[in-house]
Amino acid sequence: MAARPSVKTRKAGKEELLRPREAALLLKVSYPTIKQWIYRKKIRAVQTAGGHYRIPQSEVDRFLYRSRGHNESDRRATFRRISGRNQLVGRIVELRTSGLMAQVTLDVGGQLITSIITAGAVREMGLKKGQIAAALVKATEVMILRV
Repeated sequence: MAARPSVKTRKAGKEELLRPREAALLLKVSYPTIKQWIYRKKIRAVQTAGGHYRIPQSEVDRFLYRSRGHNESDRRATFRRISGRNQLVGRIVELRTSGLMAQVTLDVGGQLITSIITAGAVREMGLKKGQIAAALVKATEVMILRV
């Protein structure tokens, strides 16, 4: 998993605010693309007293799973070298280690996915809260629940 770029953030209440350039790095898009998204209201941004834009971390998280390619062939090119295709990219929001086991929670577009893995795997991969990671879902059954 790629390490999260070093970013300086501002906090507004409990929400981290990123500069447009920092959001572009995390989403793997260009700075002009982020600016266009702001102008077209595709991504929510707030303006500072000086007129600069800041993007809430939750907005970046909402786009993370989409940032791996614009079409099917682009997305296929970015898959890791693994046969599974059900990969959900998100940000690590919680990481708890106890003894031999660890609980890792990812925020994928506003949905939380939790996985129990070994503490050794967490150390080996160098996982930290705030990093971008992917959950690989492997299941023989998928159940649907009406909500």
